[in-house]
Amino acid sequence: MARPRPPEDPVAYRNPCARCGEHRETAAHWPDGRVCQLCRRQAIRTKGTCALCDHQGVLPGVSISGPTCRACSGIRLKIDCAICGAEDELYSEGRCWRCVLAVLVDGALSHPGTGQIAKDLIPLADALKSMKRANSGLTWIRQPHVQIFLSSLARVATVRHDQIDALPRSTTREFVRSLLVTHGVLPQRDSYLMTFEHWLLDVPARLTSPAHSTVLEKYVRWDHLRKMRARSPVSRGTFLRSKQAITVAVDFLNWMDAEEISLAELGQDDVEAWATGGTTTRLIAERFLNWARKEGLVSRNLRMPQHRRGTASRLTLDEQQDASTRALDPNMMTVRDRAAAVLVLVFGQQLERLVRLKWRDVRVTPDAVYVSLGGDPMPIPAPFDDAWRELHANPANCQTASHPKRDLVFPGSKPGQPINPGYLANRIKAIIRARAARLGALDELTKLGPVVVVAGALGYSPRTLETYAFDGGATYARYLGAVKELAKAATPGTSMLER
Repeated sequence: MARPRPPEDPVAYRNPCARCGEHRETAAHWPDGRVCQLCRRQAIRTKGTCALCDHQGVLPGVSISGPTCRACSGIRLKIDCAICGAEDELYSEGRCWRCVLAVLVDGALSHPGTGQIAKDLIPLADALKSMKRANSGLTWIRQPHVQIFLSSLARVATVRHDQIDALPRSTTREFVRSLLVTHGVLPQRDSYLMTFEHWLLDVPARLTSPAHSTVLEKYVRWDHLRKMRARSPVSRGTFLRSKQAITVAVDFLNWMDAEEISLAELGQDDVEAWATGGTTTRLIAERFLNWARKEGLVSRNLRMPQHRRGTASRLTLDEQQDASTRALDPNMMTVRDRAAAVLVLVFGQQLERLVRLKWRDVRVTPDAVYVSLGGDPMPIPAPFDDAWRELHANPANCQTASHPKRDLVFPGSKPGQPINPGYLANRIKAIIRARAARLGALDELTKLGPVVVVAGALGYSPRTLETYAFDGGATYARYLGAVKELAKAATPGTSMLER
């Protein structure tokens, strides 16, 4: 989102700018009049083909035909880089932003002994130098902690994951690691699995009794780590659920320790007391209890009380309509956030799934915008498609070296990765509560047709969507007889949801 313009001051600057008409300090006097600093900067950053002479470069002048070059406009302006000679905004010592960035990159990544950049680091150096928004690269690389890390990286003999692991742990280390993966220097590594394994190092210290350490270690190794490694790469959902399950297991073991109850002595009354003695989060201990039962550590008759389904809040139809009105307002939030909110409100999408969308899943035509969520492409109904048209014309976060492929619809701050779903949920909460909106949308969508058809169109499994339909009051049974008739009536070229 563009920064807001600072307020003007008509008292201090009585004569308005010839271009914007606002009262600000004069930066230059050009043939068309006095120009303020904001308009001067905008003029220097205007590039393209001169409307009068076809010159390619900076176009600071204005005319009826369009922007014009220095020669045609008569504007005297020093914008020739002393190093590359290109017309561009200059940063320091007559050098453009890009050339200054190149000097800093070479200095930071060159080995102090040889003065050369290691072969493994050349792709990283090239990516940083060629990023579209050079000023963002300069802001990042000039930070002292970034300089220190890049200097340490330049001394590494061979760029491997284990070599980077040996460097001091920091956010910068992981960011640069992601850059190296994105630009092909390092192989892809399961980031959630690595984060989970690092998180596990501090878990044993949370136990109040060392006697439970062995049990907890076995539970983590066999019921979590083994399964996560077998299914690698680990999804964010699996990562978060495992963390929560282990955290609740630790709390359960600590509660047993406080009550002076051993696993072998644990009875159903004790399980009931634990479950009813706090929030419903305690019921997540069921996973640990199931594992302990299979291992013969507790009685095979023990059962954790079940959480009552269908109690999660969801938007009513009226609330969905109100949220839809807010989602259409361009003043509520950025176009990226509104586009994400549309998929939640209209198609009941989970944020964790929609952030992985790629532009190949989206097709923009003059008549409609189509999105593929797992089945046939579906049209985004007007006027909700406006946000998607705008986002397609101006994709987010594609100005730096973090996303060279520009394939993600919702790129995040981490190189090569989509935006964090939790962060996105906070971004769009001014319009909707994502989970309540998703469940409300699914309530309505499951009433439109057979669950198996709707599920295929939305990228859900029929079993999952049948559960949502049951919780929301729609029953799959009423649609069973219509499935074959609907399939027969479906015409080629229509989307599954339209059928």
